[in-house]
Amino acid sequence: MTDPRPANAAGAAQTGDAPLVSVLIPAKNEAGNIGKLVNEVVTALRSECAFEIVLVDDGSDDGTGDEFVQSCAELGAAGQLVRHQASVGQSTALCSAALQARGRYLITIDGDGQNDPADMPGLLRSARETESQSTHFCIAGYRKNRQDTEWKKFQSRIANAVRQKLLSDQVPDTGCGLKLIPRETWLRLPYFDHMHRYLPALVLRLGGVIRVVPVNHRARHVGVSKYNAWNRLWVGLVDMAGVMWLSRRGKRPVIAQVRSIPAHEKPH
Repeated sequence: MTDPRPANAAGAAQTGDAPLVSVLIPAKNEAGNIGKLVNEVVTALRSECAFEIVLVDDGSDDGTGDEFVQSCAELGAAGQLVRHQASVGQSTALCSAALQARGRYLITIDGDGQNDPADMPGLLRSARETESQSTHFCIAGYRKNRQDTEWKKFQSRIANAVRQKLLSDQVPDTGCGLKLIPRETWLRLPYFDHMHRYLPALVLRLGGVIRVVPVNHRARHVGVSKYNAWNRLWVGLVDMAGVMWLSRRGKRPVIAQVRSIPAHEKPH
């Protein structure tokens, strides 16, 4: 699959008035959920920091993007809308959002409303405590009390156990959409479809730090899930094999010195 990032991976310009946080929302046919979600994001962050909301409308045909624009306008919230001509999946949608984002921190959240934006300040506090330890890190949400069917929770338990055994990524719930990652870190991650499920493992590959924060989880208000047992299982096995390969092949050099040599300097 073609990497959607430009060759220089620079993306949006990082200006002096850039927000601290960019909230990234991938969404396909989530009209009825997006307006409420935007309202909750604004409520959660407006007293915490400067922020923007970046929504990627991944080929919707139900007015998801229009609902987002209207909600941002009514609430006076800074926002960016990115429309994909056709659906390309959640990972690529998040990658498109990250490229447009201007914030220092990226907070990902699902567009279905099951993640609770009220947990975002907790992720931000953990990030501020963690950044002194490492340039690269991931603050991962953990849905301790999931509001899903017993069958879906059973599938997730099996998938999480297998992933933890193979990847040792230090998170009990990689499927939680609520995560915080520095934008600088995101731009250094390898791109592939379904990469959003393996963000902690990919951050560890950079020598980064993982922190887990318990978060709320809610039942879906409207719409239907885009995933099922079949498309999770087989794709997941292939992806895990790929992430294992990447992790074992990755090397992290220890920089002994960096010296800048001005053009006018003469040899001694």
